[in-house]
Amino acid sequence: MDQDKEYVGFATLPNQVHRKSVKKGFDFTLMVAGESGLGKSTLVNSLFLTDLYKDRKLLNAEERITQTVEITKHTVDIEEKGVKLKLTIVDTPGFGDAVNNTECWKSVADYIDQQFEQYFRDESGLNRKNIQDNRVHCCLYFISPFGHGLRPLDVEFMKALHEKVNIVPVLAKADTLTPSEVKKKKFKIREEIEQYGIKIYQFPDCDSDEDEEFKQQDQELKDSIPFAVIGSNTVVEAKGRRVRGRLYPWGIVEVENSAHCDFVKLRNMLVRTHMQDLKDVTRETHYENYRAHCIQSMTRMVVKERNRNKLTRESGTDFPIPTGPGLADTETEKLIREKDEEVRHRAEHGHGHDHQHGHDLNNEHVHEHNHGHDHEHEHGHEQHQDPHVEHEAHSEHHPPYPEGS
Repeated sequence: MDQDKEYVGFATLPNQVHRKSVKKGFDFTLMVAGESGLGKSTLVNSLFLTDLYKDRKLLNAEERITQTVEITKHTVDIEEKGVKLKLTIVDTPGFGDAVNNTECWKSVADYIDQQFEQYFRDESGLNRKNIQDNRVHCCLYFISPFGHGLRPLDVEFMKALHEKVNIVPVLAKADTLTPSEVKKKKFKIREEIEQYGIKIYQFPDCDSDEDEEFKQQDQELKDSIPFAVIGSNTVVEAKGRRVRGRLYPWGIVEVENSAHCDFVKLRNMLVRTHMQDLKDVTRETHYENYRAHCIQSMTRMVVKERNRNKLTRESGTDFPIPTGPGLADTETEKLIREKDEEVRHRAEHGHGHDHQHGHDLNNEHVHEHNHGHDHEHEHGHEQHQDPHVEHEAHSEHHPPYPEGS
């Protein structure tokens, strides 16, 4: 009974948040990038047990010569134990397939920026309740197993995107390598990532109060980068068990066996342990950087505009010049101009009478009052005009993305 008196009840807050979150559902946007033939589609289907690419048409070599990098989106709603996840997979067919791959990552970078821009506009708009979050939370970058470490294209892609998105490098088709080759290649890739100053997604450090098992798992994840993955959507029979894997003449590669590859580690990291952190880093770091950059550009535009107006006002005339058609009340301006002329005329003729002098002063006072009023009018107008200026600057910087792509 005494305990009940001392119990306020806010310990139930996490339950309330949990209930609300489950009711609302979750969304996650995953981008997959890398040249064709590295098993991206297979891996995505394996990760989420869905068939996202059933309508895909593969191009022949001749068609691929002229193919440009396009961005395709697949959205699927997955439900597990009452929890709904709206999963969006962003694919980049044509990336790295051309004869000349100069700046082929540009359309990918533009797509990420356009999602940020759309979110920024929605967030600054009136209907903020139903914002669609299409920001890319994670990019799985597939590195070819055929070669020594990273290729120039890999380095350039990651450097161009590492400040816009969480990059998680994966070593594709790891079943083409022996365990010692995988180890060597991982070490080399990690070394090169550091050497070229590429900022891949950093796993957050464990809290000191976490249990030892969790700390060990976290360290294993960090040591596994880049994840050596194998994908398979076929179920094969091995030692009386049905497993997802690949059947070779000399044996079976089990996709979900951590002794064979890092598939399970990657899936656990993406879904079970770090999905929320990937979303948080996107929101708090990458999107925040984009937003700050936008606001700085807007502020610079506004300051430039104000300085321009100031210069125009001070260049030989006493009344403010409107910055565009119909920007000032012409009647008020006409009156001010007449008063201005009158005051100047009198000042030039220099009437010496006290009465007249007082009259001049009064007129000047009226002129100043109106002039001040006009300044306010101009200033108010500038403020009114600012969002327009900002919007133009903003949309000039990032052209809107065509619908339906």
